[in-house]
Amino acid sequence: MAPAVSGRAWALYAMMAVLWGIPYLFIKEAVDSLTPAAVVAGRTLLGAAVLLPIALRRRALRPARALWPWVLAFGAIEMAGPFLLLGHAEQTLPSGLTGLLVATVPLFATGIALVRGDRSALSPARAVGLVVGFAGLVVIVAGPGLAVAEPAQALGAIAQVLLVALLYAIAPFIIATKLAHVPALGTITLSLLAVGLAYLPFALLTQHELPTVRSGLSLVALGILCTALAFLGFFALIGEVGPVRAPLFTYVNPVVAILLGVLLLGEPLSPGLLLGFPLVLVGCWFAATGGRLRLRRQAPPFAP
Repeated sequence: MAPAVSGRAWALYAMMAVLWGIPYLFIKEAVDSLTPAAVVAGRTLLGAAVLLPIALRRRALRPARALWPWVLAFGAIEMAGPFLLLGHAEQTLPSGLTGLLVATVPLFATGIALVRGDRSALSPARAVGLVVGFAGLVVIVAGPGLAVAEPAQALGAIAQVLLVALLYAIAPFIIATKLAHVPALGTITLSLLAVGLAYLPFALLTQHELPTVRSGLSLVALGILCTALAFLGFFALIGEVGPVRAPLFTYVNPVVAILLGVLLLGEPLSPGLLLGFPLVLVGCWFAATGGRLRLRRQAPPFAP
């Protein structure tokens, strides 16, 4: 029997559900006057600036530096590609829809496990989860009332977000196979710093105007709250409930993203979204867990 969840753990669950549910709102606001490259550079450098002193104090960087090619590969797949793609996509898509599409990570992770020959991914419950989850995606994308100005452009943006979900599903396999014995804090800090420095020249070349106050504050929130503080909170949650139960909050993140988009940005709830939303969540749950609360041991989830 799993141990009871403490009050501190519930507080951390709630904090993580919000901190990794609100990035889509802040990305939407940030790209209003910042280029996607500037958003990536600003967010990652701010996150690295907060985490670097902590990583140095805990001596977490040296093991990560020893495996720097894999750390850079993780940073490219987990941060450099997804953060830029999300910025481009949210210039077209509602933030709530983006958050829900990213929540399909477990579907892609199960598909990758199948390709890798993981027999446990072939269970009937996980197969049903894959079918139901992707059916929900079809309903959302092809269903009535997709609230976008240009449908053709929206399909391209949806493809970008689904590519983000695929990349987020691939990244944990690098952690599990190549960086399992490296402190997560060191890997994440070094990745953030490398990605930020790589994007800084592109940010300077593409950003030709001063950002609005609203976009600037959204960028700061992305870097400090949704990146640095979120990772620290996630590490604390792992320490409280272990790596198996810690990722459960990720099933609440799309709910937070959709509610914030509707309440704060006035984004409409299309019939397709209302019908497909529960199908995607149920499908992701079954694909990832087989319908059981007891999850398999896994790497830290994606950071939107």
